[in-house]
Amino acid sequence: MNKAVFLDRDGTINVEKNYLYKPEDWEWIQGSLAAIKGFNRLGYLVIVVTNQAGVARGLYNCDDVDRLHNYVSRLLEAAGAQINGYYYCPHHPCYGEVKNCDCRNPKSGLLFKAQAEHIINLKKSFVIGDKASDVYAGYGAGVNTILVTTGHGLGEIGKIKKETLIAENLFEAYKLIESRSR
Repeated sequence: MNKAVFLDRDGTINVEKNYLYKPEDWEWIQGSLAAIKGFNRLGYLVIVVTNQAGVARGLYNCDDVDRLHNYVSRLLEAAGAQINGYYYCPHHPCYGEVKNCDCRNPKSGLLFKAQAEHIINLKKSFVIGDKASDVYAGYGAGVNTILVTTGHGLGEIGKIKKETLIAENLFEAYKLIESRSR
């Protein structure tokens, strides 16, 4: 079975910008690219798991999300890194046709979907995000959790109820995982 690092996207990998979907608006958080390369080197699959409520709100569509993810993959490939899968929830509890799904964080549906498709051992994997809902999705799947203080992270620390590692950013989270891998 594979081990994986499940990464939230906005506020964890890239600078938080409300409803980001345009490639020209993508901006890496410092150290994120190096962290992804590091996870690749350590033998972790890198899986992006993200809520994309802008789809349900009608601000952009799934093709726009896929276009952005393809752009990010090309940037990573040019840097010698990769993301092994992108999973996103296009739903919102107040907008769109689907109001109650199992894929929107804090539910764990996207983690379980990725687990099945990539044969992932969840106990040896990590969820890293900047919101308590990212961490709660990890709790629900039995995955180790790390909250980064980028994006919304500083304001979310008080919402964490179980043991969760705290890291300044994705690169610091990578260093925590690397030190546990020795």
